[in-house]
Amino acid sequence: MVDIKSKREIEQMREACRVTALVHKEIEKVIKPGITTLELDKIAEKVIRENGGIPAEKGYPSYQKGVPDFPGSICVSINDEVIHGIPSGRTKINDGDIVSVDLVVEKNGFHGDAARTYLVGEVSNEAKRLVEITKQAFFEGIKYARAGNRLGDVCHAIGAFVEKNGYSVVREFQGHGIGRSMHEDPGIPNYGKPGKGIKLEPGMTLAIEPMVIQGNPDILELDDGWTIITEDGSLAAHYENTILITEKEPEILTII
Repeated sequence: MVDIKSKREIEQMREACRVTALVHKEIEKVIKPGITTLELDKIAEKVIRENGGIPAEKGYPSYQKGVPDFPGSICVSINDEVIHGIPSGRTKINDGDIVSVDLVVEKNGFHGDAARTYLVGEVSNEAKRLVEITKQAFFEGIKYARAGNRLGDVCHAIGAFVEKNGYSVVREFQGHGIGRSMHEDPGIPNYGKPGKGIKLEPGMTLAIEPMVIQGNPDILELDDGWTIITEDGSLAAHYENTILITEKEPEILTII
């Protein structure tokens, strides 16, 4: 069952998403060669809490026996790490890295979710293109995020654009509905068939997130039980926003 948000709930969503966007603005300012992923994590948590939010990813349950709950306030994934990288004081970001930061803010009982892949220092043209195509795939998808269209229209547009440009989408992970819970119905894969899936309605809030791989789409999970990497060692990028379905164009809630 997909939750349709009331006007009051949408305003609360806007605030959680505003804080999410503020955190990304701060990360964009401070990310540089030599900074550790744990330093980024602490900066993000500080901004979240100063703005009345809670880092929703911190303590997120693993659901795997023997794997601790997620320890970070943000996920930081570097180069061939696709998603769910764990912040660490031993992991320094280097010149030429691409760094995906995925973060979720809870405020007043509602959530905002957004991811960006940052270019650090002198980055190769190949890496720049991957990051740009990943970002553009999101915008290609939300062209179809209109009331009356089907969810499959959005999913198909993302996957078709990525593959047309010679890249692969991750198939094991997907976007999702969002609101009072970080993850709500519907699941939103980055591939699909146009005309299929649920009909989009005003008041739906969705986290749409292309996860794109430079090489083949196969992935592996590291022994930490969280970090997902590309099987062939190729680069990966991630771009996500929380959007609102309206009577007209979709509204992106996590860009300010």
